[in-house]
Amino acid sequence: MRVSYNWLRELVPSLSASPADVADRLAAAGLAVDGVTTRGAALSQVRVARVVALEPHPKRSGLRLVTVDHGAGQQRVVCGASNVPDPGGLVVLAGLGAKLPVFPEPLAAREIGGVPSEGMLCSESELGLSEGASGLLLPEGPAKPGQTLLELLPSAADTIFELDITPNRPDALGHVGVARELAALYDLPLVLPPAGPITRHASEELSACVSVENQDTERCPHYGAGVVLSVSVARSPAWLRYRLENLGIRAISNVVDVTNLLLLERGHPLHAFDLDRVRGARIVIRRARAQEPFTTLDGVARTLDPDDLVIADGEGPSALAGIMGGADSEIRESTTRVLLECAYFAPRGVRRTARRHGMHTESSHRFERGVDWAAVPDVLERAKFLLHELAGGSVVRSAIHAKGTLPERPRIPLRSARLDALLGVEVPFDEARAIIGRLGFSELETQGQGPESKALFQGASFRPDVSREVDLIEEVARVRGLDRIPTRLPAIAPQSLPHAGEFERRVADTAVALGLSEALTYAFVSPSDLAKVGAPPAIVTLSNPLSEERSVLRTSLVPALLDALGRARRRGELSVRLFSLGATFSKLLAQTRGGTRPRQEGDVGKLPDEPLGFAAVLAGPRREHLTLNPPDVDVYDGKALALELVDRLSGRKADVRLAADRAASPLLHPRGSAEVLVDGAVVGRLGPLHPDVIAAFDLGASAVLVELDLEAVERLGAVTPRYRPIPRVPAITRDLSLVVKEDVMAGHVAQVLERAAGELCESLEVVADFRGNPVPSGQRSLTFRVVYRDPKARRGADDVKTLTDQDVDAVERRMLDSARSELGATLRA
Repeated sequence: MRVSYNWLRELVPSLSASPADVADRLAAAGLAVDGVTTRGAALSQVRVARVVALEPHPKRSGLRLVTVDHGAGQQRVVCGASNVPDPGGLVVLAGLGAKLPVFPEPLAAREIGGVPSEGMLCSESELGLSEGASGLLLPEGPAKPGQTLLELLPSAADTIFELDITPNRPDALGHVGVARELAALYDLPLVLPPAGPITRHASEELSACVSVENQDTERCPHYGAGVVLSVSVARSPAWLRYRLENLGIRAISNVVDVTNLLLLERGHPLHAFDLDRVRGARIVIRRARAQEPFTTLDGVARTLDPDDLVIADGEGPSALAGIMGGADSEIRESTTRVLLECAYFAPRGVRRTARRHGMHTESSHRFERGVDWAAVPDVLERAKFLLHELAGGSVVRSAIHAKGTLPERPRIPLRSARLDALLGVEVPFDEARAIIGRLGFSELETQGQGPESKALFQGASFRPDVSREVDLIEEVARVRGLDRIPTRLPAIAPQSLPHAGEFERRVADTAVALGLSEALTYAFVSPSDLAKVGAPPAIVTLSNPLSEERSVLRTSLVPALLDALGRARRRGELSVRLFSLGATFSKLLAQTRGGTRPRQEGDVGKLPDEPLGFAAVLAGPRREHLTLNPPDVDVYDGKALALELVDRLSGRKADVRLAADRAASPLLHPRGSAEVLVDGAVVGRLGPLHPDVIAAFDLGASAVLVELDLEAVERLGAVTPRYRPIPRVPAITRDLSLVVKEDVMAGHVAQVLERAAGELCESLEVVADFRGNPVPSGQRSLTFRVVYRDPKARRGADDVKTLTDQDVDAVERRMLDSARSELGATLRA
C-alpha cells in the first residue's frame, strides 16, 4: 500500500520527523517499508508562464511557435500540443537546465525544423504528476508568471512510502491507521479529519429518497446509506487529483474521487450510486438467486451463485457486496443525486465471492481482512461532508443504518508481572498503559501496585488481531522498540573439549575417506526406539512434539542410523556404509559460576551434557574387485574400520578384545561383541547387531555396528609422526603355525609371541586361520607372519648387523616355549 508523508503530517500535525526517520520507525514497529519514492521533484524547476504570441511553424505542420512571458523576460519555444491557450492564457514552462522525470538529461536548447526552441511547455505526465495524461498542464486559480509550480501546487510534491501490510493489520490499509501508529510511536496527538460543518441541507426527507431492506444481517451486520442532492459532477480540485495520482489511483470525477479518498483515508470502501438509476428507489441486501445475471463495472457479464451477497435495487443486482458495483447505477456526468453506501460485510463471505469470480479489488482486499465496523457512521458522515464541499451538494439530513448483530469488542486483561516475564525486561506499567491507550484501546479499570498491577482494556474495532493479553504485550514491545529488549544468550552446556567443531569436521572427513556416507538424522527420537537398542532413557522430553517419533532428545545415535539403514534396504539398496556424527544428550549438569559439574540432588537449572558420539553401520556384500558373489561384511570389517579410524584420528594403535559382559547389551550379538581399546582404555565397541534389534527395526538382514566415544579419542591427543629411516640391512621373514584351542583368541596368541620375541621382532600379523583335518577337533591352526630385523636399523644407527638364521632360531624357540607354557600351543607339523 502507498502512503503519503504529507497526508500523515496532516493527521499528526506535530510530526516533525523526516521521511527517512518515519520509514525506519514504521519498519521497526512491524509495518515493513518496501520503498520510499519522491513525487513532484521537478516542480521547483518549472514556472508558470503567460502566452504572449502564437505563430505557425514555418516548416512543420502541426507545430507552433509559442512566445511566453515567464516573469523575468520572454522566450520562444516550439510546441505541438493541441491545447495551447490563446495569448493571455497560462502554461507551465521548463527552462533550459531543468530536469524532468521523462528525460535522462537536463533540457538543452535545440533546433526543431530549423527554429531554435529554448525549453518546453509541459504536460502532467512529463512532470511525473499523472500517468497517461495528454495535453499541456494549464494552471488554475490565482497563478501568475514566474511562480514555481511547487508554490502553486504544494500538494503535488510528496514522499510516498510503499508499505507491505500483513493480513492481520487491516487498520494500516488506511492513512488514519498508519497515522495512529505514528502518533503512538512518537507520543503525539492524532487529529482526525472533520465531517462538518454542513451548511447546505436538502429539504427532502431521507425516507422519500430511498428505502433500505437488509435481508441478510449475518453477511452484512451493518449497512449505512446517505443521500446528497444537487450534486455537480466535475473534475476534482488539484490537491485531490494529485493526492490520488501519487497514491496510484486515477482521478475520475469529484464524486468517485471522494469515495477513493476515503478508501485511502480510513481504509473503508464506499460506493456511490446514481440515485436516479436505483430502480424503485429501493436498496435490498440479499443473497443472489441461482444463475442470476449481473454486469459489473469492469464490463464483465457474470452469472451469480446463491452464496453471493448482492446489493440490489427494486429490479435486480446493483453491486456485488464489498467487491464491485454494477454498470447500471454508476456515477455519470449527468448525475445529480447520489446515494452513498458505507457498510460492514463479513470477511469470509466477501472472500468466498471474490475467489469464486476471480476478482480482487481494493474494496475486497480490505473487506476480506476486516474493516473498522464501528466507524461506519463516521465515514458515511465524512463522505456526505466531502460531497457537500467538493461537488456543491445539498445533504439530506440523517442516515439509514440497517443493522444486525455486530462483533463484540473483547475485554483484555494486562498484568504487569506477565508483561515483564514475557518480554524479559521490566516495563513501567504506567508506560505500558499509556502506549496501549495511544493505540486506541480504552482502559476500563486498573488495580494493584508494582508487580501486582493489573489493568483491563476494551478491544478496538479497527484492530481485530488484538484480543488476548499476549497481543497487548506485543503492542507494548512494538511501540517501545524491540531493540530495548535485551539480548541474552540461553543457558547452554559449554563444550568440554577445545576446538570441538574442528575435531568433529576431521572425524567426518576421515569417515568419508574410509568409504562411508554421512546420514544426517534428527536429534529427536522416540522413547521406544531408545529402549530397543538398550540406550539410556531420555532426560529431555519435548513439551509439544511434532509426533511421538520425535518426542525426546536422543541418548544414542544408533536408532536414527538403523532407521536410515532400514529405509535404504526397503528401497533396494543392499550395500550400505553409513555413519552418523553428533551430540547425544545424557546426564544432567548443574550450572555454576565456574562452568558445570556433575548433577547433584536438589540442583536447579540443570542442562544435559552433550558428548560427541560416532556410530557407523556396515551392511550388505563387501566391495571386492572383480568378484561376482562377494561375501557379506562381518565383524572383521567393523574391526578394520574402528582400528583405522582411531589410528588416523590419534596416531595410536588400537586393539580389539571380546566384550567382558557380552550378554549385557541388547544391541549387539553376544558372539562377536567386542571393545575397542587404546593403551588399555575403552574408546568404543563393535559387533554384529542382535537378532532382536534387527527384527525391531525391520532391517531384514544382519549388519555390523561400530561406535566410538569421540571425546575419549580426542583426549588421547594426536601423536606426531616421527621419521623412520629406511633400514640399511635386510629383514628375515618367517611363517610360524601354531595349533591352539578354538577358544584361544588370535590376538592373545600374538601378544604372547611379541612379548617373547623382544626387540628383534619388527612386525607380526595373522595370515591364516585353519580348522579341519589334520588339525584335531576343537582346535585350530593360526599362522603368523613374523618379520625380524636388528632394532638398531629402525633407529638409524650405524653399528647395525644383518641377522643370521641362528639369531632368528633362538628367538623362535623363546616364542614357542612361551606359547606352549602359557597357551598350551603346539607347533603344527
